[in-house]
Amino acid sequence: MKFCIIIPAHNEEDSIGLTLDSLVKQSLLPQEIIVVNDNSTDKTKKIVEGFQQQFNFIKLVNNTSSNQHLPGTKIINAFYKGYDIANKDYDVICKFDADLIFPLNYLEQLAFHFNKDVTIGMVAGYCYIEKNNQWILESITGKDHIRGALKTYTKSCFEAIGQLKTSMGWDTIDELLAKYFGYKLVLDDNLHVKHLKPTGASYNKAAKHLQGEAMYKMRYGITLTLLTAVKMSLKKKSWPYFYNYLVGYLKATFNKPERLITKDQGKFIRNLRWKGIKEKLF
Repeated sequence: MKFCIIIPAHNEEDSIGLTLDSLVKQSLLPQEIIVVNDNSTDKTKKIVEGFQQQFNFIKLVNNTSSNQHLPGTKIINAFYKGYDIANKDYDVICKFDADLIFPLNYLEQLAFHFNKDVTIGMVAGYCYIEKNNQWILESITGKDHIRGALKTYTKSCFEAIGQLKTSMGWDTIDELLAKYFGYKLVLDDNLHVKHLKPTGASYNKAAKHLQGEAMYKMRYGITLTLLTAVKMSLKKKSWPYFYNYLVGYLKATFNKPERLITKDQGKFIRNLRWKGIKEKLF
């Protein structure tokens, strides 16, 4: 099974070497690893070049972009810079962050799951962060959600969902559309991936309303958006988070940005979400 791995990296000198080291030592080696050096001002480029000299399946793309970290825009734009030069003869494509350390059997286990069932479209492990000298499950990790940091798709699934959306919420839309098109998601709790930076640590303040806007673009509707905002603000223990979520949604209903999914897909997603809520309640 041929894996194509694309890693957007912006000022990741402290972690990119650890990420690449864990990938070049995999029991199942990838067909190629493409690192997109996205406007870094540190030693990210130099570190990747060092790996390039040792491993001919590592490629480097240097990209010029804004330093502003807007989730769902900057990183996916960088991903596509890598995808443009990727060998399209892959079986599985991965969008990995540059601050992860993978267990050495990670790709082999992903391939094991994919080979079991052609209807499996996405597989991943779980992110763990270091706290008090112990690696614990990252608090925002849901048991039924694959984190944006470690997305992996079969080629057919990736193409069916229309690839990745350049918008906040892309890492939820991909899963919902995969289910819409009949693909299964698998999370393997035996695969513990070390996540070196907490999620959202580098998000710009300008991104505070984007989560609510994403709910509008995904056709959630006001009720599901409110419930989601309450859930996330409780999880983050932040009242301003709820406020910004709601403001973002209301602003979007006024400004009407382009939707990311069709009406039929929106209906499917709302039904799926309500089904999940009812199952948790009852």
